[in-house]
Amino acid sequence: MSAPSIADAVSIVDLRVDRGKLTVLHDISLAVPSGSITGLLGPSGCGKTTLMRAIVGTQIVESGDVTVLGEPAGSAGLRKRVGYVTQAPSIYNDLTVHDNVAYFGALYRKTADDVAAAIDLVGLSDRAGHTGDQLSGGQRTRVSLACALVADPDLIVLDEPTVGLDPVLRADLWDSFHALAARGRTLLVSSHVMDEAEHCDRLLLMRDGRLLANLTPEELRKQTGESSLEAAFLTLIRESEAGR
Repeated sequence: MSAPSIADAVSIVDLRVDRGKLTVLHDISLAVPSGSITGLLGPSGCGKTTLMRAIVGTQIVESGDVTVLGEPAGSAGLRKRVGYVTQAPSIYNDLTVHDNVAYFGALYRKTADDVAAAIDLVGLSDRAGHTGDQLSGGQRTRVSLACALVADPDLIVLDEPTVGLDPVLRADLWDSFHALAARGRTLLVSSHVMDEAEHCDRLLLMRDGRLLANLTPEELRKQTGESSLEAAFLTLIRESEAGR
């Protein structure tokens, strides 16, 4: 599949999401550049997952426009072009790693080599014959990732994919993400761990359903005068609270 030709893989204008009487996302506008890794960072409960669901087209929105790869979010034409990995692993426990990935590969007419490549990309080739209930939590998350990657989507939306992984596996996974971006794929990766911001080309920083900043790690340091990205994020939070 060829890389997207448009400048922005995702464009959002004045997105608002309500849940009952509570506003979960407050008039968010942003763009995610194609062929990049964009980190969506903020504390648990700040609206990251809701924003991601709006991008993949599974979230009811109150108002605003969400355009993905040149089409409205959730369009039928995006089903083969957008991969989504949720926080909870989405695999069949009674199937092997290989069969889980092969099942999703068959939906997109992928070959046995494509299935093997996706499994290898997440470092589970030596567990390909293990069933889902024989895997650790981190391994199950990686199988879910392989199920999304086997389709070779243009946009990959990852909701906290490194939770529960040890430092070595986290580093390996980020290496895989950079390899995908180098091939022209676009990744949107959420996390509440600020040290993962160092791996990203751009950062979307959220707090209480609001977008505090959309900038590069270096721009964040310069704007706040902090060398630590975690300290820089805390500075942004204090400034936003002082300005209310």
